[in-house]
Amino acid sequence: MYDMNWGSKNTEGNRRAKVGRWVMGSLLALFLVLPMAASAQVGGSAVVFLKIEPDSRASGMGNAGVALADNASAMFWNPAGLAFQTGTEAAITHSAWLPEFNADLFYEYLIAKHNVPGWGTFGASLTYLFLGEHEGRDEQNNPTGTFRSYDLAAGLSYGTKLSETFGIGTSVRFIYSNLAPGQIVGAQETKAGVSTAFDIAGLYRTRPFSMGETMKGEFSAGFNLANMGPKIQYSDNAQADPIPTNLRFGYAFKMNFDDYNSLTWVTDFNKDLIHYSGTDSTSYEADPFYKAIFSSWQSIDVRTNALADDEAEFASLSVVDQLTIGTGLEYWYNDLFALRAGYFYENPDNGNRKYMTLGAGVRVNIIGVDFSYIYAEQDSPLANTMRFSMLVNFAR
Repeated sequence: MYDMNWGSKNTEGNRRAKVGRWVMGSLLALFLVLPMAASAQVGGSAVVFLKIEPDSRASGMGNAGVALADNASAMFWNPAGLAFQTGTEAAITHSAWLPEFNADLFYEYLIAKHNVPGWGTFGASLTYLFLGEHEGRDEQNNPTGTFRSYDLAAGLSYGTKLSETFGIGTSVRFIYSNLAPGQIVGAQETKAGVSTAFDIAGLYRTRPFSMGETMKGEFSAGFNLANMGPKIQYSDNAQADPIPTNLRFGYAFKMNFDDYNSLTWVTDFNKDLIHYSGTDSTSYEADPFYKAIFSSWQSIDVRTNALADDEAEFASLSVVDQLTIGTGLEYWYNDLFALRAGYFYENPDNGNRKYMTLGAGVRVNIIGVDFSYIYAEQDSPLANTMRFSMLVNFAR
């Protein structure tokens, strides 16, 4: 999930290429494939596990959910969605991560939300990505012991209505990235990276409107400006890398055909808000997030191969080319059983993720279970990725 645009910038991807001299196994796999689970824009970012779509429901609809956001997972997709929710709910998602590599990596996401009448809805989340156990090596290839690598984020969220049809929300989170602590690279000792982030979000949702004798519709549109915060660093030197600030926006349109059947169409657009400034390969530096949310809206040149500098090939990406698009459908019968399908697209020069998603869900009393599956080309590390989510809605 790290940058695969092999440019000359001294980015997180390049740093992990150095770390790869002594980190074995799945960290190498991670270096090769993480851009396919995040953005591959020039420069890249650290801790992109923050962008892994957590819940199986939205994952089955092409990874789209910013305008849906009608359960506890709104804390990831759009915390403003909490403003329209009542009651208490908890959920957990599990996924064997990158199963094509057989590296025993896994992803866990635990959330809970509770509505306080007159105040709004509060939520808490915990995200954990286990990256495997590794044998450390120094620059002379001598073993330095084993260590476990993982990423962790703990967050709090809040959403409240400003009117009957518009809500706002925010999330704050603490980030701890323990990739390869206590290793010596050059004269520097690596350490766990620590940072914080916050989100600002909004959601507009219409009242149900008539579309015929029995059919009713509902439209919503939302945005989430996520993961704004200071850079993170993994050693004692001054170099630091940005966290994955991004903007997600989109819409959802729900059609209730009758009391038993409904169909929802969702579409999300996502843009990484990361920008590097500099005049040459030795002076590139990531803009701070409060500047990058403005400076990143421009065309960029990306390197499309890993050859020597004099043989490098580049492609120009417009702002539109830098967007990822996820779209999908969800059918519910009597609010008991759901079928889902979707498609995700990313420009070939900006990561080239293209895959279909499938999913299903069941609700029985207060318990809900959701499943999603990624159908991609067999050479894609995301192929055959499955997510399982279980939720408990105490308001039912």
